[in-house]
Amino acid sequence: MKRKAIKRRPLADTVLSTLEPEEREYRESYGMDRLYFVVSPSGRKRWEVRYKKPSNGKWAWMGVGSYPDTTAKAARRSAMDVAELVAEGIDPVQHRKMEREGVEATFEQTTREWYQHKVASGLAEGTLIQVRRWMKNDALPHLGRLPIAKVTRADCAKLQTFIEARGSFEVADKSRAWLNQIFGYAIALGRTDNNPASNLADIAAKPPEVEHYPHLLEQELPHFLQQLRKTTGGPVVKTAAWMVVRTASRPGMVRWAEWSEIDLKEGLWTVPGEKMKMRRDHIVPLSPQVVEMLEALAPITGHSRYLFAGGGAKVPVISDMAINSLFRRAGYKRRMTGHGSRHTAKTLLSEHGWPKAWTEMQLAHKPPGLEGTYNKAAYLNQRRVMMGWYCDYLDALESGMTEEQKQSFAERVMHR
Repeated sequence: MKRKAIKRRPLADTVLSTLEPEEREYRESYGMDRLYFVVSPSGRKRWEVRYKKPSNGKWAWMGVGSYPDTTAKAARRSAMDVAELVAEGIDPVQHRKMEREGVEATFEQTTREWYQHKVASGLAEGTLIQVRRWMKNDALPHLGRLPIAKVTRADCAKLQTFIEARGSFEVADKSRAWLNQIFGYAIALGRTDNNPASNLADIAAKPPEVEHYPHLLEQELPHFLQQLRKTTGGPVVKTAAWMVVRTASRPGMVRWAEWSEIDLKEGLWTVPGEKMKMRRDHIVPLSPQVVEMLEALAPITGHSRYLFAGGGAKVPVISDMAINSLFRRAGYKRRMTGHGSRHTAKTLLSEHGWPKAWTEMQLAHKPPGLEGTYNKAAYLNQRRVMMGWYCDYLDALESGMTEEQKQSFAERVMHR
């Protein structure tokens, strides 16, 4: 493919793989993150990032891998890392040079390498976002400039106390796990012989009692559904909220849903295993109500990768607070949450006699025994019937359930 034939950016994989060499080496902008695709006369291809040197503000280039060994996705993450280093006043080229020359590695250098290792291992994007946030706000400000071999148990304990002091006990728990992984990584590389984070759990503060996600019971649903329908809000967020309610899916799973995963004709949403908590593919049957909502959404976000696009370059989807904010505007603050809709669905479906195995599979909980290892679409046809019933039942509750309808719904369960 001639580069003059390029019509769209970001560059698609088919473009990257077929771009032809010319007499002179040339760069083509990938389309975002100051990332460029370089093609040499020999046909060799590689990635480069353009950045401003913190020392003098002049533009410079940094290579971030050859193609196809380094995918576009990995190159983009490297470009983001370069931007973060520059924002912190660190020249990424000098940073790499120090590492190669064997200068005593800092905690920051080792942590960034460990992070790239997690990226390459296919860690879910949602988790990567959490790791980056922890690195930026907690780990690097406290430990970043220390040589990795000189970080003490007291240093790690101070970091843990800092996180606990703001009430972020879940982050503190993840921090312990990530610190252990980082020091394990450093030990494997021969940068240290000690893991100063190994016993942090022994001095961890006791978190408050776990509160279940606020959720509603059947008798509370009519008013909630009516208020949700009337609540003002953008079509993207409202559709996301209704999709959470109607599919009983995790809010994060809904927020990161991609159009490539949706088959509106078949009424199916196929979520790849790398995005799932249980690391297995999950197929969600979409009721006619959900299909209709997504057909209306397509003209708005169909040009995007994500159904619920609305963020920026770092988080290109709607905020993790958007759905709960909509519920609050509906008058259900501390009474209903996106995750709570899963509790609501599980309770209602169970009370009406739907089998536990079907409801557990719909919620993407790990099934017992061998079922979870070989049947990726377990009970799909059954769940299609069940969730069709559930969405119809919600509609009836919203409009005012009659005794005749109650009997009809009960018969549908009996004759499933």
